[in-house]
Amino acid sequence: MTGTPIAPDDRARLDQVFMQVVLDVQAQAQQTAPAQAGNLAAMFHKETVSDALQGCAMLIAGWNQGRVDDAGLTRTVKALKALDLNELAARVEKLRQIAEG
Repeated sequence: MTGTPIAPDDRARLDQVFMQVVLDVQAQAQQTAPAQAGNLAAMFHKETVSDALQGCAMLIAGWNQGRVDDAGLTRTVKALKALDLNELAARVEKLRQIAEG
C-alpha cells in the first residue's frame, strides 16, 4: 500500500479530474483492437486491456483511501503504452503530481 498521499481537501477538489482520467482510460482501453490478426494477438490484447482496467481499479481504491496508488499507476501506464495509448499514459503519469498543481 504505497502511493502519494492526498489530503482530504485536495481529494474533494480534485475528485472530478481524477475520475475523468480513470474513465477515459477505461473507455479508450476497451475501444482498442489487437495490433495483429490471430488468436495469440487477441489473447495478449485482452490481457493488456484487463491490466489497464485492473490498474484503474487499484487507482480508484487508492484514491478512496486518500492516495495515488503507485502499483495501480505503474500497471495502468504500462498497459496503456502496450496498447499504444501514449498520450493517455502520460496523463495517468501526471496523476502522481495531481495535488501539486
